[in-house]
Amino acid sequence: MADRGCLAEAEVAGASPALVLGLNPILGWRERLRAGLAGTGASLWFVAGLGLLYALRIPLRLCENLAAVTVFLNSLTPKFYVALTGTSSLISGLIFIFEWWYFHKHGTSFIEHVSVSHLRPLMGGTEHSISEPGSPSRNRDSETSRQNLSECKVWRNPLNLFRGAEYRRYTWVTGKEPLTYYDMNLSAQDHQTFFTCDTDFLRPSDTVMQKAWRERNPPARIKAAYQALELNNDCATAYVLLAEEEATTIVDAERLFKQALKAGETIYRRSQQCQHQSPQHEAQLRRDTNVLVYIKRRLAMCARKLGRIREAVKIMRDLMKEFPPLTMLNVHENLLESLLELQAYADVQAVLAKYDDISLPKSAAICYTAALLKTRTVSDKFSPETASKRGLSTAEINAVEAIHRAVEFNPHVPKYLLEMKSLILPPEHILKRGDSEAIAYAFSHLQHWKRIEGALNLLQCTWEGTFHHVSVYPKRELPLFIHFTAGFCSSTAMIAILTHQFPEIMGIFVKAVLGLWLPQPWASSGFEENTQDLKSEDLGLSSD
Repeated sequence: MADRGCLAEAEVAGASPALVLGLNPILGWRERLRAGLAGTGASLWFVAGLGLLYALRIPLRLCENLAAVTVFLNSLTPKFYVALTGTSSLISGLIFIFEWWYFHKHGTSFIEHVSVSHLRPLMGGTEHSISEPGSPSRNRDSETSRQNLSECKVWRNPLNLFRGAEYRRYTWVTGKEPLTYYDMNLSAQDHQTFFTCDTDFLRPSDTVMQKAWRERNPPARIKAAYQALELNNDCATAYVLLAEEEATTIVDAERLFKQALKAGETIYRRSQQCQHQSPQHEAQLRRDTNVLVYIKRRLAMCARKLGRIREAVKIMRDLMKEFPPLTMLNVHENLLESLLELQAYADVQAVLAKYDDISLPKSAAICYTAALLKTRTVSDKFSPETASKRGLSTAEINAVEAIHRAVEFNPHVPKYLLEMKSLILPPEHILKRGDSEAIAYAFSHLQHWKRIEGALNLLQCTWEGTFHHVSVYPKRELPLFIHFTAGFCSSTAMIAILTHQFPEIMGIFVKAVLGLWLPQPWASSGFEENTQDLKSEDLGLSSD
C-alpha cells in the first residue's frame, strides 16, 4: 500500500512510474553509450594492461626474470616457510586487531574507508548521474531527499522537562543521569544557535553568556550566568540559564523566567528600532526574537505544570499569532497537550485541521492525537466480538484507519501507551518515527488515552490484529574486510602450526602447488633433500 501511495503521489506531481519504482527510463543513444563505456571501463583497462605486458615481454626480459625467481624459490628451505608463515600470521593478527578497534570506535572498517575515500576516485568509481543538472528528474530526487531528511532528522522535544526542577530531582533520588552526553551536546548547540549572534562582543554580558553556553560543567555555566548579571542586570539569557538549570522547583523556574521576560521584551523593542541599520542589527533582532519566544513558551509550560492550564493555552495561542514563522519550536504540540488536559476536543480538532497538513512535517503527537479524537467517538461501545459479527460501522472504520495511519508513522508508540514497555524520562531531543519520540509522546499523553473509556482497548485490538512486531534497530554489521582479516589471520596461523609440526608433508604440498604455476619442475629442485635437513631441534622439538 505504501508503494502504491508513493506511486500515486508521484504521478500527481508529474513523475513517471518508472522513475518512482526505481526503473531506468528510456535513454538516448548518447546516454546509453556513455553508460556502457562507464560500465566497461574497468574491463578495458584490464585488457589493455595485459596487452601492454605481452608486448613488453622481451624488453623487460620477463622469461629470464621468471626463471631467476624459480631458481630462488628452489633454493629455499622449509625453515624459510616456517618463518614466513609465522610472520604472516603475526602481521595479519595485528591488522585484525587494528581493524576491530577502528570499527568499534568509528563504526566502519579502516581499509574500507581508505578504499572508498581515496582509491575509488582514482579508479574512476565515482557515480555520476545521467540526468542533467537542471533536469526535472534531478529536481524531484533532491526534493525527495529533502523530505526524507526532514522526517529523519533529530528534533528538539517540544515537551522537554526542566533540567534543574525535574531532571536533577531524578538524579537526586536515583543517583543516575537521565540525559545522555549526546543529548546534552545537542542542547548546547541549540542554545548557541538560539541565544548567541555575531554582535555579542558589543555587550560584555552577552560575551560572558556566549562562553557559558559552551561550558560542559553545569556549575561553571551557572557561575558564568551570575557573572553576566553582575555586568548587566537585564541579561535575559542569564535568567534563562538559571531558570533551566539552577531552579529546583517549577515555581522558582517561573519566577526567573518572568524576570527574563521583562528583560527580554526591553531588549527586543530596542532591536526592533535598530533592525534596518545594518546586517548585524538584523542578526541581533533574530537572536532577541528567539530568546523572547523561548521565554514565553517555557512560561506557558510552567503554567501548565502548575495547573493553570487556561493561562498556558492563552500564552501559547498569543505566541503562535505573534510569531507564526517560528513553527520549528512546535508550540502547537504544547497547545495540543494542554487542550487535551482541558478536554476541549473541538479546539484540539481545530488545531489539527491547521497543522495536520501534507506540506508540514508529521509527528507522533499529531498522528496519535488525530487517532484519539476518532477513537473517542466509538471506543466506549466498541467490542471486538460484536464488531466481528456485525462488521465495523463508518465511525469505527474511520477510527481504525486513523490508528493505522498513526502506527504506520511511529510503530513504537502503542507498546508505551499499552504499558507493555516501561516509561522513562523523555530526552531533550527525539528522532522522528523513532523510539525516543514514542517515549516523549507517551510520557505526556498516556493520561489522555486513559481518560477516554475504551480508547486503549480499541488501540490494542487494532494494533495487534493488523501490525506485526516492531523490528528493532538493526545492529551494525561487520564489514567485509573484518571477516577477511579474521579469515586471513586464522588461515596463516593454521599454516604456521602445520608447517612447524609437519615440515615434510607441507614441503610436498608446497612443491605440488608451486609446480602448477611455475614452468620449471620442482622434482629436481632438491626440495625433498632440503626437507630432510630440517632437524627436530631446529623446529624446537625434543628427540622424544
